[in-house]
Amino acid sequence: QGQLVESGGGLVQAGGSLRLSCAASGRSFSQYAMGWFRQAPRKDREFVAAMTWDGTSVYYADAMRGRFTISRDVDRNVLYLRMRDLVPEDAALYYCAAGPMSPLEDSDSYTSATKYAIWGQGTQVTVSS
Repeated sequence: QGQLVESGGGLVQAGGSLRLSCAASGRSFSQYAMGWFRQAPRKDREFVAAMTWDGTSVYYADAMRGRFTISRDVDRNVLYLRMRDLVPEDAALYYCAAGPMSPLEDSDSYTSATKYAIWGQGTQVTVSS
């Protein structure tokens, strides 16, 4: 089925930056849509960003647009999330996920956690004020 392993989380001051990585292994993810979600304590898992497998479309949650950038290195099978201008509300466990969605599907398919078949274990991001 394949495996996703996130890294790059840590403690950062408000206003700082982090880059998360998600290394994929065990199978080719080149034709899988990839996304990032996060979950803070006592809150539901929420969508952060996603991109189609062919890179033609990217999607962001409103609160992250302009501050977060999703990208992928297909050759290395790595997904990235660059985050800047972090605020305490960004603190959460960040997950990457892969799903078989077609680039022709609309954004609802990419923002819904139920569409993703493979999940990593998460990497913790803490933002101090």
